[in-house]
Amino acid sequence: MKGLMLSLALVTLSALCAYGEVPVQPDFQEDKIVGKWYGIGLASNSAWFQSKKQQMKMCTTVITPTADGNLDVVATYPKLDRCEKRSMTYIKTDQPGRFLSKSPRYGSDHVIRVVETNYDEYTLMHAIKTKGSEVNTIVSLHGRNKDLRPELLEKFKELAKEQGLTDDNIIILPHTDKCMSEV
Repeated sequence: MKGLMLSLALVTLSALCAYGEVPVQPDFQEDKIVGKWYGIGLASNSAWFQSKKQQMKMCTTVITPTADGNLDVVATYPKLDRCEKRSMTYIKTDQPGRFLSKSPRYGSDHVIRVVETNYDEYTLMHAIKTKGSEVNTIVSLHGRNKDLRPELLEKFKELAKEQGLTDDNIIILPHTDKCMSEV
């Protein structure tokens, strides 16, 4: 039992250390991040991501403020012959641009950071997802349009690699018209 507790403590400490090294957008302005975004790039070291990445396509994400000051985030993506929706609430923390979220469906906890954005073109996000003793890193790139400048794609890949992810963990999502207007 002591071994298990020590292992859990080390996993948590590792997640916190990795999380502590990730910057947050200076002077983050929450009201400017709301609206529709396209999922352009995704990177993760999770086994689920590795098994599904070949089937993934571009998605839409809509961010709206809630009455209590948090953010509702709804992603719509193509899955087989239908459009699937996933919703999360990003709970504000004392640091603007850093949020907490819990997925009751999957039993995971998330610490999300808006690393960099210019609000009208792109946003780079970083998340640490914890489920039991499993800790995964997720880096995402969103754009207000379906296409972004090549240097932004490179910036996304660089951030992912800085977080320990490899080329095999990184994808630029293929364009699709399916589910793009389902918001």
